[in-house]
Amino acid sequence: MDINQIREKYLNYFVTKAHKIIPSASLIPEHDPSVLFTTAGMHPLVPYLLGQKHPKGSRLVNFQKCLRTPDIDEVGDNWHMTFFEMLGNWSLNDYGRKEAIEYAWEFLTNEKWLGIAKDKIWVSVYEGDKDIKKDTESYRAWKDLGLPADRIFFYGRSENWWGPAGEVGPCGPDSEIFIETDNIHRKEFGDKCHPNCNCGRFVEVWNLVFMEYEKKIKINNNKEEKFEYVKLKQKNIDTGMGLERISAVLQGKNNVYEIDTLSKIFDVVCNVCVDKTDIKPMRIIVDHLRAAVMILADGIIPSNIDQGYILRRLIRRAIRHSKSLNINRQKNLSTLVAQVVIEDLKTHYPNLSKNKNKIIEEIQKEEDKFEQTLDRGLKQFHKIIEDKKESLVTGDEVFKLYDTFGFPIEITEELAKENNFKIDREGFCQAYARHQEKSRAGATKKFKGGLAECSEATIKYHTATHILQEALRKVLGGHVRQKGSNITPERLRFDFSHPQKLTSDELKKVEDLVNQVIINNYQVEMKKMKLSEAQNEGALYIEGESYPDEVNVYMIENFSKEVCGGPHIEFTGELGKFRIIKEESLGSNVRRIKAVLE
Repeated sequence: MDINQIREKYLNYFVTKAHKIIPSASLIPEHDPSVLFTTAGMHPLVPYLLGQKHPKGSRLVNFQKCLRTPDIDEVGDNWHMTFFEMLGNWSLNDYGRKEAIEYAWEFLTNEKWLGIAKDKIWVSVYEGDKDIKKDTESYRAWKDLGLPADRIFFYGRSENWWGPAGEVGPCGPDSEIFIETDNIHRKEFGDKCHPNCNCGRFVEVWNLVFMEYEKKIKINNNKEEKFEYVKLKQKNIDTGMGLERISAVLQGKNNVYEIDTLSKIFDVVCNVCVDKTDIKPMRIIVDHLRAAVMILADGIIPSNIDQGYILRRLIRRAIRHSKSLNINRQKNLSTLVAQVVIEDLKTHYPNLSKNKNKIIEEIQKEEDKFEQTLDRGLKQFHKIIEDKKESLVTGDEVFKLYDTFGFPIEITEELAKENNFKIDREGFCQAYARHQEKSRAGATKKFKGGLAECSEATIKYHTATHILQEALRKVLGGHVRQKGSNITPERLRFDFSHPQKLTSDELKKVEDLVNQVIINNYQVEMKKMKLSEAQNEGALYIEGESYPDEVNVYMIENFSKEVCGGPHIEFTGELGKFRIIKEESLGSNVRRIKAVLE
């Protein structure tokens, strides 16, 4: 059964149980700055788990693209990946534990659906603690289906508790489903072997989460922050089954890299390798470049912050491993892999076809940029450790590799580990902080441009006013022009020409457009030019303001162009989330917006 057949069977099964199909959300969380990527199918549904009504009802099903990096060091083994697809079904205050478990059992074991042998299925449930009681209801539900007690295991919070996606939010106990794939280790581990054993005998394929709590911050009498678990107004079911993992099980593979969809990419990598025996680095290349393509498709480009940093780290780590495998860069490995990924997934994720040229251009650009310094950086690393008496790479040395040769700290740490060295992370952070301080001091001296002060927060708000003005012009019309502004480290105030109060729909469109520019992580570039030239090129300027003959024009990619004295951030992704808190009149044809960055 190929991966797309499994995908379709899953959707069709839950449609027969009155679920409505919903689309996959972006990898970039739309309204949640607490996490960089969508890490699970439940993430885009948080508002509905908290009580908001979903337009398609209380029973939902879909496949969702996800990306997780905490286990990045495990990538290359049989089961761990950064990008993966998750099959999920949800009950929003509809059915409960018993029905969710029965649905999972039927889909997995019924010959009409997946037809997995019942004696291959093992499960785990939550054993309870001082805050949350033991999950005896799930235990009984599994027993009632005929699962023997010796294949039902109780585990604590580290294994059988899910969420929240960020620091706070909806969460709850879960029941995990494992497939027994290998009996070889039974003799070695005997009675000690269990579903969460690392022997390789079991693979977790499905997690049924009983989303009944919300984790909140509580301020005690000493004004200290503590967490508490509050019962949600509604009980929810949130399930997730790894599509690649269940495909491996059904295709008789002992790892995800041999399933139909990933084996195509693996073959591309293998074909250009000189050494075809070192499997792990080839798997890392497959995983990282596949993940990079999916991130690029959602509008992120490589940078040194947030999602852009993760993207850069994935691409550069893949390139570093391709170097260790002696892959000739003339083979254009990144482009070859990107084309296979796009072709394979374009039916399910149309933005891959839509952004194909941009994806290939950006991934090739990042590869070229890193290739220019990779060899010199590797030589510098080996020179650093060559005559060291202590097995430690100092913070300043790590920072030099980062700043001069483009080595993310994780690559240096990986290289150090391979050579039995450690790195001084704290020293790196201190070196990085000193560098930032120098940069800020230089920017203050060069670009202060009339701001009352030049803190990092103020610089962010100043840049946000540029984006806000252009967003207002795009939503309301070209008549909008700046009439004044006031920036503090806590908020921005922007005055502009417009004849009437903005509707709630207009305010939402403006806010969404600003946040989309932030999500896109556009580069902010400055170009010096004659004032007349800037005006001819359509750069905005404040009418009546006195400007020198030569001005600074700040351009945010293809979004905006404005004459300004600065200072500004380098990438819009540094801003966080933009929120309008007030819109009001200042008199005839002039309005005022107050906004914050969160």
